[in-house]
Amino acid sequence: MAATLRAFWNSPTGPKTTHFWGPVANWGFVVAGLADMQKSPETVSPNMTGTMCIYSCLFMRFAWVVQPRNYLLLTCHMCNEAVQQYQLYRWYSWYSKQPAGTKVSTSMAH
Repeated sequence: MAATLRAFWNSPTGPKTTHFWGPVANWGFVVAGLADMQKSPETVSPNMTGTMCIYSCLFMRFAWVVQPRNYLLLTCHMCNEAVQQYQLYRWYSWYSKQPAGTKVSTSMAH
């Protein structure tokens, strides 16, 4: 057990590296997205949620091509992608049920 922990500690993707701490910090996006599922879908920003989807897709690609491969980062962004897409689905389901003429702008600029 000690040898396994030592090997992990000293590995190129272990806790001594940004390969470890970057993904750990990014799990905050996933946790925040899960917490937001308790809120009304009308509070979801489709612009920001779409941006988060693009961000996670780009970082999934990065996590796959970087050497050594960063499976922790890949997993984190796969989970974030799923959470954000579900948020978009919740928002769109709510938005599409709004009566015509009452739909509010989704743009941040008013």
